[in-house]
Amino acid sequence: MALLAVLSWRSIDGMTRTQALTQQRADQLLRLQSALGQWGADLDAITDTQEVDPLDYDGRLLRLTRRDSGETGLDSAGVRVVAWTRLDGQWMRWQSGPLQHRDDLARAWQRAALWGQASAPDAAQRSDTDSAVAVAAVDQWQLFYHRGETWGNPLSSVGNESAGTTGANTSLPNGVRLVLSLTAGQALAGTLTRDWVRPTLEAGQ
Repeated sequence: MALLAVLSWRSIDGMTRTQALTQQRADQLLRLQSALGQWGADLDAITDTQEVDPLDYDGRLLRLTRRDSGETGLDSAGVRVVAWTRLDGQWMRWQSGPLQHRDDLARAWQRAALWGQASAPDAAQRSDTDSAVAVAAVDQWQLFYHRGETWGNPLSSVGNESAGTTGANTSLPNGVRLVLSLTAGQALAGTLTRDWVRPTLEAGQ
């Protein structure tokens, strides 16, 4: 009887541990799927304010300005500054509150840069409406822009020769390729690649 009790306890303990691990992996997978959906939504909603670059990548931090859909899901007259980067081993997303004034936009743009450097803005720059969330553990993240007929480094001038032409969103690449090197031990591991194509892209561009 004592032996059966020990064996039963070990079996129950093993099932509990397996269930907890399965739930953890499922939560990680759902969080990553949600983040990739948000990544695509951010890029789809890019808007050019004519004040800052609609899409700016410095090799470490990606900042963009996007239309604000508002908490109700209805269109808003404001915009948000959104930033993505890797901090402390985590792929992370930051966003400002809704912005409707030029000065607020400039300050949010600067706060995003400070956040990407893991620097705290001073009291005059802080905003209670800013928020940041960790998405997934990654060893590395890379971006590639598609311009002309090839994928290339966003910081390279090769393939960007036509970026200064006139027209809507001409400063934006035709596509953005995201490459995540996921840290081992998660629900997903290895290299994950996600391509985004500019919705306004026309044939022949």
